[in-house]
Amino acid sequence: MSIFNATTDPLMSEREKKHMELVRRIAPEGIVLLENVGVLPVAEHKKSVALFGNGARHMVKGGKGSGDVNSRSVVGIEQGLLDAGCTIVSGKWLDAYDQIANAAKAAYDEHIREGMKDSPMFAILETFNHPYHDPDPILIEDDMMEDADIAVYLLTRDSGEGRDRKPVAGDYELSENEKANLLKLSERYRELVIALNVGGVIDTKFFRTLKKPYALLLLSQAGNNMGTVFADVLYGKSIPSGRLAMTWAENYTDYPAHATFGSQNGDVDDEYYEEGIYVGYRYFDSFQIKPAYPFGYGKSYTSFSITTGQTTVKGTEISVEVSVTNEGDTYRGKEVVQLYVSAPQGTLDKPYQELRAFAKTPELQPGESCRLTLTTSLQDCASFDSSRSAYVLEKGTYLLRVGRNSGDTHIVAGIELLADLEVRKTGSGLSAEVTWPELHVTEGAINRDPKDTEELKQTEIFVLALPQDQEKEADAKECIPEDAGDVQTPLLTLQDVHEGKASVDALIGQLTKEELAELCVGVAREGLARDSVLGTASAVCPGAAGDTSSVLAATRGIHNLVLADGPAGLRLSPFFALDDQERMISELSAGYSLGSIANAPDQEAMKRYPGTFTMHYQYCTAIPIATMLAQTWNMEAVEACGDIVGAEMEEMGVHLWLAPGMNLQRNPLCGRNFEYYSEDPFLSGKCAAADTIGVQKHKGCGTTIKHFACNNQEDNRMHNNAHISERALREIYLKGFEIAVKEAQPYAVMTSYNLINGIHSANHKAMLTDVLRTEWGFDGIVMTDWGTTGSIEMEPGKHFKYGASDAAECIKAGNDLIMPGSQKDVDRLVEGCSTAELQTCVIRLLKTVMKCRY
Repeated sequence: MSIFNATTDPLMSEREKKHMELVRRIAPEGIVLLENVGVLPVAEHKKSVALFGNGARHMVKGGKGSGDVNSRSVVGIEQGLLDAGCTIVSGKWLDAYDQIANAAKAAYDEHIREGMKDSPMFAILETFNHPYHDPDPILIEDDMMEDADIAVYLLTRDSGEGRDRKPVAGDYELSENEKANLLKLSERYRELVIALNVGGVIDTKFFRTLKKPYALLLLSQAGNNMGTVFADVLYGKSIPSGRLAMTWAENYTDYPAHATFGSQNGDVDDEYYEEGIYVGYRYFDSFQIKPAYPFGYGKSYTSFSITTGQTTVKGTEISVEVSVTNEGDTYRGKEVVQLYVSAPQGTLDKPYQELRAFAKTPELQPGESCRLTLTTSLQDCASFDSSRSAYVLEKGTYLLRVGRNSGDTHIVAGIELLADLEVRKTGSGLSAEVTWPELHVTEGAINRDPKDTEELKQTEIFVLALPQDQEKEADAKECIPEDAGDVQTPLLTLQDVHEGKASVDALIGQLTKEELAELCVGVAREGLARDSVLGTASAVCPGAAGDTSSVLAATRGIHNLVLADGPAGLRLSPFFALDDQERMISELSAGYSLGSIANAPDQEAMKRYPGTFTMHYQYCTAIPIATMLAQTWNMEAVEACGDIVGAEMEEMGVHLWLAPGMNLQRNPLCGRNFEYYSEDPFLSGKCAAADTIGVQKHKGCGTTIKHFACNNQEDNRMHNNAHISERALREIYLKGFEIAVKEAQPYAVMTSYNLINGIHSANHKAMLTDVLRTEWGFDGIVMTDWGTTGSIEMEPGKHFKYGASDAAECIKAGNDLIMPGSQKDVDRLVEGCSTAELQTCVIRLLKTVMKCRY
């Protein structure tokens, strides 16, 4: 029986068609209509389109790095419009830009080829450290513009793993050519649609200087069917109903830490989170800084009214009923209703408001209404007091606010707490090793919206006097294997454990220290092979990121797990060839020799090959990026995308998806923001839980939430020390992980490369054991990111202030699996760990293998 699950049928499968169609239906829910001056939707008869912009033929379906997905086909913007029956009249400009862009890509590829002559690793190192970007759009000349019903400009940005963005023209800012082109189109055409094919925030001031009617659409990066999705939204076949998951500032300098983030101050070794808990809208709202577009913002093709009904308080449980009506007379649509809570200022300063619940309506026809119920718990509004190592509700009035976005909320009720309530005790191992100035607000400085005074006069206040009945700190539990007795007989296997003939403890009690160490380390031993690339090293599922050890598969039935990257789908090699002995034929298989991958087999190479071979295919669906999923504010849609990935994992033989990414969008320049959901931990946690539930519906398939924690920048990500107060850690940067663990129990967690307050995340026992397992009840495995212990270095020869994490300390901290692994890691575990420490990690690993394999 073959160890490979891939199909040998070269034709597009029904699964591929079904999943692309499902993404087509989901994606519009994550598209955000930022501006619309009577332009959208475009009338059906207006099919003559003047199409411009670097994304017209060079669309970005998702970001670079491990977040990329290899799909069979990609429907670009131009193709999507042609398929919708449009005529494109701007071919002269498109062809001219194509020539420049194609030449630039060819030159970059040649640069990679030359570098690979000296080092096979050059391709991956160079594409991470100096990634390719398409050139600036050329200027639109008068003879490149013909009469058209409408002009469409596709403005594209890409970013990815390994490097952060810059607040410069052509990246965060518009280039001068882009401004000139937009101005020219605005003057030439009566109606202009500007679509932003971006994974993160860009400066939008220039758009608002345009005089003629225009629409501004955050198309985001919607996967391999994006051209079709765009055409659907353009002509009203689908209705955009997305809402922003990050605040879009008027200026980059409006963001907190704008001057010190990453490389902005020249120091990529130490990152001081001086803004504390004031991240995103918490900062903008509290300090009265007006953004271009607030968190949760988005327009529709129609208009909605929101009427608040009854508020119910039972103990600490709160529910607010609202009625939503489509007030328009032409277009259907969906509305998102958001519930925020303003906590009273006390010993601890608080943000102006924090998101605590949200709900999205079904699609409402003109005049149609529906009722929604928003629920939360007052205990979830507790603040962390590091002096008491506890979450505390301070006495005072907690205001409930309902609105469409963080910039448009209204007080609907208040809850007065008569005395402080200690909600939950915690451990105390997350405190910072140094001190630094941290941002705070005082009672006098906190934002006080004038409308609050009037609304408070009409607000019902519920008075609560709650007993001091807090959760106690959970006692730490260490997994101590039972004595297996005679280690020689009987020889136990994992199958025996599955059948109830033996316990996991008894099985691992028979394993030697060397065998235990082998199981705690991935399969790579001699570094990466020539044809292999970081994150594409699986032996049984080509293109997957790696495998766990199968060294005891034959003797103990402990088979490997296959781990594949995400989070915008499943990242595998789209095709590969095997000879009659099931050995890979590299010259006929998809390879990463230029840092990118071929999308279809080389027919000429297949004809030339002298031996017998069989082609195999692993085409996967590119779903919307994580930020776009969060912009749906629809957890059923997020779960459906998880379901897509889970189905493809089940088909391809993948056990753990190295996703979703859950780091917070602390600053818009983070190169991997597209892989992360939001600036808000509550929304992020809810999305990750829904994604996980979708994946884990499928037998033997689990998620790996990452990067735990504070991987909020890419520059020097492997050696950066994040200095963060314990309160900011718990309330902001760990909260989303906590929600995902408690609501969905993902199979695995991946630690981050960086240090947190002087300790590598992978070596941080307080985080991995005390918080993750003891406080939150996580029962899966923890793995490192690839090369955390120094087996992979992205900038060879460079000296770093902070080195790599220690393999033995990973195990001692509760990091069960070191990936991708090296013999040096195995030797270090044998030398530096006790047998009991290794057994504790292997027990968790074997339980996960049983979840996935039985």
